[in-house]
Amino acid sequence: MIGRITAIALNTFREAIRNKVLYGILAVVIGANMFALVLGEMSLHEETRVALDVGLAGVSWFGVFTAIVLGVSLLYGEVQKKTVHNILSKPILRHEFVVGKYFGMAVTLTFLCACFAIALAGLIAISQHMNPYKEISFNATVTKALFLAYLQVLVVAAIAIFFSSFSASPFLSGVFTFALYFVGTISTEVRVAVQNAKDAWIRRMGAALKLVPDLQVFTISGGEVNGTHVSVHGHFVSWEYVGTAGAYALAWIAVLLLLAALIFRRRDFV
Repeated sequence: MIGRITAIALNTFREAIRNKVLYGILAVVIGANMFALVLGEMSLHEETRVALDVGLAGVSWFGVFTAIVLGVSLLYGEVQKKTVHNILSKPILRHEFVVGKYFGMAVTLTFLCACFAIALAGLIAISQHMNPYKEISFNATVTKALFLAYLQVLVVAAIAIFFSSFSASPFLSGVFTFALYFVGTISTEVRVAVQNAKDAWIRRMGAALKLVPDLQVFTISGGEVNGTHVSVHGHFVSWEYVGTAGAYALAWIAVLLLLAALIFRRRDFV
């Protein structure tokens, strides 16, 4: 089974890496980093802060966008081109096909996020060269922020695979994935608002938020964790928190892939 999943993952990676959209996104990220330098120079005594904030935001946003584009198109492409019939006619089970597709996409996203990280490191180096008296470096804090953004991208990719497993339209899968991503990024605020609601039925509906991944676990800079304000420019979380966030991400990925595999097993391709 591992060999079959690996073969599907490698083929998926080769297919995805030939997608010109990925190179377009990478070019946009590099351009956004250059624009971050311009914004930093336009700010008043906040050059490094603005450059780093824009750079990290670009990694998160464009990583999520890529995950949604790949996630909703990979399964749909196989079904639309009828190649799924040839693949499943071989000794390959449907759940192996789904898991292999996800891991192939995960490898692609890992490669892309690594390129994003290199671009951010270049941004930091240029910013440091332009402002030698500013304290900025590619340190452990930045590494933690990048890894949390990477975990978020992997979770969003699993969400996209889940919706793609039963949706006949990549557009609808993309809309559903983005909607769940948006709700996940504001889940804490929504949960607080629901808890303070006077109507009991609103509070009961708020319990449904437990079925949505809390993506704010991965986007913590500028917010609070356990009552403490955290920022990549000052106090940040420990590696223990990053490890806990990693376990949380793996749990959601496993659940979403399991649901996607169960749904895909019952799907009719006729």
